[in-house]
Amino acid sequence: QVQLVESGGGLVQAGGSLTLSCALSGRTFATYAMGWFRQAPGKEREFVAAVSRGGATTNYADSVKGRFTMSRDNAKDTVLLQMNSLKPEDTAIYYCAADQNWFALVSGTGVGYWGKGALVTVSS
Repeated sequence: QVQLVESGGGLVQAGGSLTLSCALSGRTFATYAMGWFRQAPGKEREFVAAVSRGGATTNYADSVKGRFTMSRDNAKDTVLLQMNSLKPEDTAIYYCAADQNWFALVSGTGVGYWGKGALVTVSS
């Protein structure tokens, strides 16, 4: 059974930076594409970023392109989401996700595993 544990959430001022991390346990990390989704208050969960199993391919939502960078370390079974130039509209619970199917992951449909989430609050 895959377990995902996020860390690194918190409160930051607009324009600041924050890094989220997600550790996978229970299965072979390198066989899973990894992603981040977020859900703001009163809104549906939305895709943020994803990285392929080998790390060669990344995909970002238009709203975070140029500001967020996702990476993975297959030696540490961990992914990172570096968030720069944060805006108040980035405030949300950020969820780590894992799936062996890339298309399922980036579409957010039928994703195999989810973390419990990390709260990111950006003050204006």
